[in-house]
Amino acid sequence: MPDTSQQDIVAQLLQTITLTPTAKDTFVAPSFDYVGPRIFGGQVLAQAVMAGALTLEIDKPCHSLHGYFLRGGDIRLPVTYQVRRLRDGRSLSAREVIAVQHIATTDESGNPTTTEQVIFSMIASFSPMEGGLDYQETMPSYPAPDTLLTEQELKDRYVAQIPENLKARFMRKRHVEIKPVAPRDPINPAPTRPRQANWLRISELGKQPMAVHQALLAFASDFYLVGTGLMSHGISFMTKGLQAASIDHSMHFHRPFDVSEWLLYDMWSDTTSHAKGLNHGQFWQDGKLVATVQQEGLMRLHNDPNVSTSST
Repeated sequence: MPDTSQQDIVAQLLQTITLTPTAKDTFVAPSFDYVGPRIFGGQVLAQAVMAGALTLEIDKPCHSLHGYFLRGGDIRLPVTYQVRRLRDGRSLSAREVIAVQHIATTDESGNPTTTEQVIFSMIASFSPMEGGLDYQETMPSYPAPDTLLTEQELKDRYVAQIPENLKARFMRKRHVEIKPVAPRDPINPAPTRPRQANWLRISELGKQPMAVHQALLAFASDFYLVGTGLMSHGISFMTKGLQAASIDHSMHFHRPFDVSEWLLYDMWSDTTSHAKGLNHGQFWQDGKLVATVQQEGLMRLHNDPNVSTSST
């Protein structure tokens, strides 16, 4: 399989979050195969952050977002983002962002037409970083990234156990460089406390505005988080019969950061019940808490392994 260069990866990520205006406060963005035939949740999160930011009269970073994944998106189709300006105050600006795809269908007469299908809904708030009272807990202590193997290097250990028809996808290079602190066996995971941590970055990004860094951190935040809730049950995304997907996703951005430098992503789950798991995460950089994440994920085990699907 041909190797994907870091320049190619950065170029595709920047293309992913490059939105084209089609009408006032309406934008269209491309879809890419990041995790399979369904659109990766991180793609929609990143594009929605950019859509909201593009409607601001005064440039302000996002300080919080709350989104719901309503349907699985189709990577063969672009996504249209419809932004509603809810409020523009002296400091706070609020935006509602709806992501839709136009699905080909036929009308009652059998003529070709399209149906608008909502796949994601988000409310985001933007506010300048103005200083003031400042407090945080101490950054957790984990091994430094230069002492750890990359996710790609770890895959080499397990590729022989992967079915032949899945090897190419399993070994495909991720668009975010990830170094797990305590790697799990993806084939035969043991039940363990639902807590994990990764170092991650998107190197060679160059100088970019804060909106791009926030969008790409939102993109990266959807990797591994929903899987944290699986850990206590000794299952993984490779488990036959597993149906998993992101249901909702929230983020709070606390301090400036640089996504091209190493960030620690500390994740944990405190409960799973009724086919859902609640997962939490914190991003740290240079001793500073820069963002907080929370996500609820769907997690079902089917008796028939042939009906299993894993998506986000």
